[in-house]
Amino acid sequence: MSSPSHAGDTPITHRDQLVAVLASGEKSIEDWRIGTEHEKFGFRFDDLRPPPFEGERGIEALLEGLTRFDWQAVQEHGNTIALLKDGASVTLEPAGQLELSGAPLVDIHETCREVGSHLREVKAVADELRLGFLGMGFQPKWRRADMPWMPKGRYRIMRDYMPKVGRLGLDMMTRTCTVQVNLDYADEADMVKKFRVSLALQPVATALFADSPFTEGRPNGYLSYRSHIWTDTDPGRTGMLDFVFEDGFGYERYVDYLLDVPMYFSYRDGEYIDAAGKSFRDFLAGRLDVLPGALPNLRDWNDHMTTAFPEVRLKKYLEMRGADGGPWSRLCALPAFWVGLLYDDAALDAAWDLVKDFSREERHALRDGVPRHALGLPFRGGSVRDLSRAALEIAAAGLARRARHNAGGEDEREFLTPLLEVVDAGQTPAERKLALFHGPWQGDIDHVFREFAY
Repeated sequence: MSSPSHAGDTPITHRDQLVAVLASGEKSIEDWRIGTEHEKFGFRFDDLRPPPFEGERGIEALLEGLTRFDWQAVQEHGNTIALLKDGASVTLEPAGQLELSGAPLVDIHETCREVGSHLREVKAVADELRLGFLGMGFQPKWRRADMPWMPKGRYRIMRDYMPKVGRLGLDMMTRTCTVQVNLDYADEADMVKKFRVSLALQPVATALFADSPFTEGRPNGYLSYRSHIWTDTDPGRTGMLDFVFEDGFGYERYVDYLLDVPMYFSYRDGEYIDAAGKSFRDFLAGRLDVLPGALPNLRDWNDHMTTAFPEVRLKKYLEMRGADGGPWSRLCALPAFWVGLLYDDAALDAAWDLVKDFSREERHALRDGVPRHALGLPFRGGSVRDLSRAALEIAAAGLARRARHNAGGEDEREFLTPLLEVVDAGQTPAERKLALFHGPWQGDIDHVFREFAY
């Protein structure tokens, strides 16, 4: 989740300004970049509990320790709540899940170096604090009540509001981790095509990355429980966005959607003003009762865009949001998958051919069925495993045509290897862990922290 936007204080007086924000994301192909984000669960070596914010072994101590690597601390009311360096940031999710929001980079080789550097820095500091980090989609051991809360103003507002609109919103906040990639578009038509392809294929990413089969130490009946949680978080800001596939979709239609997403807050003078459930349309008309007569500014709009949580999110770029968190190798696989599909014209055309005749019912059946069944979900006489294989073939061809090589001469296709192995084996990461749980682990979930930590 984002920290306060650093957009300007320019007042918004007309809807066209909101549309212009999305249009300002347009970039020429040579300026397209790749931004990869991932979250991870911290745990203490001695008792496996998530560390609190404060204390000698707390999350704030970890953040302050990372400043030795030239990260600049960001504070809120005297608490260090984020770090910034060279276009990247390290931030905190509500229960202290640590997130790297990577810089916009040219290729996936750079992305993987960035991820590796970050994980080495975190391990250097965490080892001193006797902390470890685990990449999975859902906290496998601890109850919601066991999770700490970070001292960030926006999280207090969300914590109070979430139970009013869904049963699992607080679990989303405190017990989930994801990996996502942010990608550019050339113009409105390019954005629309990429949005449609990525939204239709987001269940494939969910299946390939499914890694959240445990709740409070026991199997939960899902392979991606993290994905299921989003179905009962807040219907006003989640979902498959059927209107994206309608004729005439573009920037203006997405702005209309965002204007109907309930607000959380306005950030003014260093404070979060609680506006949970209120209308941004009223704000635009100067009728927001918690800020009487005030008009929104571009910071408000940029912040508001981060509070919609669909499967694919449009800001000044497109965010792919369907994957569970995982180990180092899969953190690089997600951008490889989507860059291969979306950053090569022939691949994008082939991906669109793959999904263009999906009906609304089929798209929803994929979204609703994949969290439980992943690759095994039946689809059109085959399964999601078959659909995943077809998408990976298109992505691999797209990466080959991009021809971005490392010093050893390898192109970006090498990063698809973990996903190809998943499809070839027909076994998701979640199913691998379930087999260990029922076999060598003998029902003891504590093994996951030892065997799968970074």
